[in-house]
Amino acid sequence: MADDVQEFIRVHNIKLPALIGHSMYDFSAAEEFLSTEIPGRGAKVAMTVALRSPKSLRALVSVDNAPIDANLPSDFRKYLDGMREIEAAEVKKQAEADQILRKYEDALPIRQFLMTNLVKAPHSGSLRLRIPIKTLMSSLNNMADFPFKSSDEARYKGPTLFVRGTRSHYVADDVLPVIGQFFPKFTVRDMDCGHWVISEQPEAFLQAVVSFFRDSDNE
Repeated sequence: MADDVQEFIRVHNIKLPALIGHSMYDFSAAEEFLSTEIPGRGAKVAMTVALRSPKSLRALVSVDNAPIDANLPSDFRKYLDGMREIEAAEVKKQAEADQILRKYEDALPIRQFLMTNLVKAPHSGSLRLRIPIKTLMSSLNNMADFPFKSSDEARYKGPTLFVRGTRSHYVADDVLPVIGQFFPKFTVRDMDCGHWVISEQPEAFLQAVVSFFRDSDNE
């Protein structure tokens, strides 16, 4: 996925973009965004791109994830089961997909976030996941790994914002020193929410990111 983002930046000749990466379950295609804020497919993807090519980015935002190996919670497999049921039912409307997802997730903002990953199949018009479910299911065991194990391998010295949910476990206080090793110019903004920061706190997230970009552009 990091290769995909780097190739997109190269092909479209985007100069010094800022990467914003959230959950690995946020598979919104970068092609849909026209600004130079290119949403990376996952916070770890965005961090990987920054560490691989530190001079190619002007800023980085990592949403509720850290540069460490981690275990995915059971929610991810559960959500994929829900997506598999949506595909099997061959539903054509978001409302129908939402009705199925209610069995897997109670919170409407999270269901809405998950459904951003659905697209219409070109011939049938049925909703399906952007990326084949089999591919995702086979990758779950390693999806939360991070390719860099030491800051001796790579370091990104550009402006970096880590946004974390205070009710999430992904960016605990004890990993902040590790973040500082890889990203020495990092700052942290806490949000009163779980892992799905953008869905649960959209206005607070937007304000934090806009403020961060404004400050980093003025440096």
